[in-house]
Amino acid sequence: MPRRHRLALVAGIAAASLVAGGQTPVGPVPATSPDKRSAAGLAATSPLPRVAPAAPAAPAAPAPAAAPATVQLAFAGDVHFEGAYRELPSSPDATLGPMSDILLAADLAMVNLESAVTLRGEPAGKELEDPSNRYWFRTGPAALDVLARSGVDVVSVANNHGADFGSVGLNDTILAAEAGEVAVVGVGRHDRQAFAPHRVRVKGTDIAVHAADASPRESADAIWAAGPGTGPGIASASGPGAATLASAVRESAQTDDLVIVYLHWGEEHNACSTVAQETLARTLSGAGADIVVGSHAHTLVGAGLRDSTYVSYGLGNFHWYHGRESATGVLRLSVRDGEVVGDEWLPGLIRPEGGGPVPLTGSARSEAVNEWQDLRGCTDLQPGPGPGAAAAAEPQPDPAGAEERLPDFASSVDPIGPSVSLGMRSHDPVRCPVPLADLRHLVVTHVGFDGRAHRGELVVHADVAADVVSVFEALYAARFPIERMLLIDEYGGDDDRSMAANNTSGYNCRRVAGQSNWSNHAYGRAIDINPVQNPYVVGGDVRPASARPFLNVDRAEDAPSIPGVIRDGDVVRQEFDRIGWEWGGLFSEPDFQHFSAPAN
Repeated sequence: MPRRHRLALVAGIAAASLVAGGQTPVGPVPATSPDKRSAAGLAATSPLPRVAPAAPAAPAAPAPAAAPATVQLAFAGDVHFEGAYRELPSSPDATLGPMSDILLAADLAMVNLESAVTLRGEPAGKELEDPSNRYWFRTGPAALDVLARSGVDVVSVANNHGADFGSVGLNDTILAAEAGEVAVVGVGRHDRQAFAPHRVRVKGTDIAVHAADASPRESADAIWAAGPGTGPGIASASGPGAATLASAVRESAQTDDLVIVYLHWGEEHNACSTVAQETLARTLSGAGADIVVGSHAHTLVGAGLRDSTYVSYGLGNFHWYHGRESATGVLRLSVRDGEVVGDEWLPGLIRPEGGGPVPLTGSARSEAVNEWQDLRGCTDLQPGPGPGAAAAAEPQPDPAGAEERLPDFASSVDPIGPSVSLGMRSHDPVRCPVPLADLRHLVVTHVGFDGRAHRGELVVHADVAADVVSVFEALYAARFPIERMLLIDEYGGDDDRSMAANNTSGYNCRRVAGQSNWSNHAYGRAIDINPVQNPYVVGGDVRPASARPFLNVDRAEDAPSIPGVIRDGDVVRQEFDRIGWEWGGLFSEPDFQHFSAPAN
């Protein structure tokens, strides 16, 4: 049954091992400046003027409900920039090739990036992998720009190469994901981020996109399977990770119209689904996934329906360093009212020298489509709706000037559970003035500087949690941009590092700078917002140093609005005033980022 419209909670951040032989370790790829596309427009409303009627009128009949819009999704397989293509991301106009047009035309397109996004680090140990089949791949952040120019909206890095360059490379991947235009899923600063979906609204449909690696583990290092307290890592759907992924999918299914899972799964060079794939697909379908797709086998595998869930067991290679497995393509799915109403395989061919595929036409296209359909014969799937259904469900153009709005605000307030407490390494239960039992973990949606909705986390005292959520709901409604909102422990409890990252934060067990008494942050009763745009000015020092350009901006009520800057009379001041909090901008040594609750 199709899911109806429900609240969406934003999030923040599968692939394949290569064929043995013929591949050398990857070298550095020069980074280039990102060439970003413009962010999606935000909704604007203009209320009609009220006109008094000359005489009482009969109640107007309710307007007929608008027909659900059709959303077109495009999924392709494994992408990397190896061999002769290592330098390709440095080209300012590089794309994934001629079939990028199909990705660009889709409302949402997704691929798997078979690389760590880093130019640093040392090859990770792969002690569980056959020594003759060990490979390490990396590419610079400019690779994400290539994906963006090619029409890719979401990319998974949850695969057996996502952590190829150890913790250094993994942290670089996370930083690139936070700065890049393409949404990156399947990796995070902790398990909650790794398993969290990317959430987006497309034509009124709230979509959650998860990713995880279900391929054989190549190392026992925790970075390959993020868990509670393990720190940064990749989402793994192997072993206990399958239950964690299913739980995350189940949560998304309660709030989103469409839940997508992109997996790194299957057996290399096996064109049939495996028992492990079928079991995982059944688990995710039961949890509420509407679409489950993936790659890893380096060959195409069948696709179709398992009950109401659309499953594709293998999308093959897409942009690759050779063409030995040449058959490829793009899976185009049409979705209406949360249900897949059409599926179409758009076949392509990777040339012997590799690179991006070329689309097939004429009889070659027809033959390739028939071969793709025949692959279903060794799976447990039923045929999908077919391309005819997809054509009948083509999306209608939006009214002139219409803009899509952000997903609805959503939040959660929870006690500090094991996953959060294990990550709060800066909290000392003996030294700190407030026990964890008196604190609450908040997850709220916020608008980023890219105009998109993001998932933010804060820890605050239990007695202010509800007020804080109401403030961030108002900031979200007003589209006040916040660059990032991570727990202070992501910066080792170091306030200077957090400020330098322009991180909005709450609880931090620390003293007032230069004093012996506890900061309000140590009680969970203070919040710092956008420290770069709103610096702390103490003596002749500006903290963080990168905030100096914002030191003398006009913060008067009638001053021009600058994204992220707090000023008199704006929504940030109004909302914190409403709940009785004090603004640090009024201190003798201004702390423009700081708001704190009155002392008990």
